[in-house]
Amino acid sequence: MTGFLDLAAGIAREAGEMLLAKRPARPEAVSTKSSATDVVTALDRASEDLIRARIRAARPGDAVLGEEGGESAGEGRVRWVVDPIDGTVNFMYGLPDWCVSIAVEVDGEIVAGVVNVVPRGELYAAEKGGGAELLREGLPAERLRCNTGVPLSRALIATGFGYRPERRAVQAEVLAHVLPRVRDIRRGGSCAADLCAVASGRVDGYYERGPEYWDYAAGGLIAAEAGARIGGLDGRPCNPGLTLCAAPGLFEELHDLLAPLDPERDT
Repeated sequence: MTGFLDLAAGIAREAGEMLLAKRPARPEAVSTKSSATDVVTALDRASEDLIRARIRAARPGDAVLGEEGGESAGEGRVRWVVDPIDGTVNFMYGLPDWCVSIAVEVDGEIVAGVVNVVPRGELYAAEKGGGAELLREGLPAERLRCNTGVPLSRALIATGFGYRPERRAVQAEVLAHVLPRVRDIRRGGSCAADLCAVASGRVDGYYERGPEYWDYAAGGLIAAEAGARIGGLDGRPCNPGLTLCAAPGLFEELHDLLAPLDPERDT
């Protein structure tokens, strides 16, 4: 790893170590976002503060977009996209699928991304055009390739759900159509970790209504560099309306299953 990726990986590791060291037995929410169950903890904010401080120290002219702190302007072509804890509810409950996600844009294009799935000791990393790797302490780097040649009927599909009741009602309706047509469904609770699961072949595909840019910026690059296709409906880029990810072939099958269900609606 060099340049942006090396810096992002070092910061993501440091943030992860801080979160593990400071996490109480049961973290408490300090505020909410879209609903009473969509929570923020003090450590979400502490993690983003740490990440922003390290970016400022190394590259003071760069912009930063963070889930908790919004956007800070920069002086050049580079912007960092930060989710300090993706999977905050998992973090609160002590479940293993939460992560620190950091992506780097140059002129609006994501060129590097890391996702540190902290409880699992797994750091996923990718550079544009350079492939994707899984890094684990004491082990050689593992080159990532998504599963290919899997038909929809035998595909293990990850998904997630929003926090507002009206959105969940539609997502349940969509899921009822999808579930009989795939091998099975998995719900991990972190968009970034789910995209890395596609990249590593732990699931075959992923779809979800609702993830924001900071949720999928780094994980999307990692999945793409592992051979997956990522996007939205009808040729649009991935977006909060709907994000899909799978190997070519399965991507199109999953898209064509979802599109008639109007999965971007909330009621």
